[in-house]
Amino acid sequence: MGVDEIHAYLVGQLNSALRRPGMFSQGDAALRMLMDHLLFVECRPEALAEEQLAWSSRGAWTSTGVAGLFQELMPGGNDQNCVASVYAEFARRRGWLRPDHVLSADEYHALRARVRPWAQEDRSWADVISEFGPPSILFGGTSTLYSKTLGYLGEDPDDPMVFFHLWNGSTPASESTWPKLEEPVLLAVRFGDAPFDKAFTFTPEGQRRRPEPDSLCC
Repeated sequence: MGVDEIHAYLVGQLNSALRRPGMFSQGDAALRMLMDHLLFVECRPEALAEEQLAWSSRGAWTSTGVAGLFQELMPGGNDQNCVASVYAEFARRRGWLRPDHVLSADEYHALRARVRPWAQEDRSWADVISEFGPPSILFGGTSTLYSKTLGYLGEDPDDPMVFFHLWNGSTPASESTWPKLEEPVLLAVRFGDAPFDKAFTFTPEGQRRRPEPDSLCC
């Protein structure tokens, strides 16, 4: 097997891991490993460490990695789909990301112009799909029982990806292990290269469900 075949195989595996990160590993270990292997093949082994420094400068990297910031910003903050969405931005810049489709320039700019005010009201998964169509990439499964992140890409690779972070929490364990909502609700929209916590627009539901500082693990 030649270098090109190895590279193509790793790209395929990475795209599968981005879409269903929970099936590959706990946390981001599989994503980091696949990216390390791809960067070794491309003779750029230092690129992921450079990206982590860029994340750190934006406040997106903590002692517990990308997951630490999500834990502070939303319930179920260790949601692997949220974490995968950050790695997907790096994958896109490296030319590795294989979206299901991309938005036309007009569609993308219309979404960008509308999405922040649109997210000022409570929304559900069905609302997002009805308003903006199917995502370019779905992080997580299609079942309404579970949280997920939807990513939208335009044609221009320099345009930031737009993410919709959706959540479906569980009822108390003594009552049920099934998610408590009929479908995931939108907690926040995220895009842009601003400081990480400023890149989010939270819905009212997202604001209500943000973890209290005292509730976070030490």
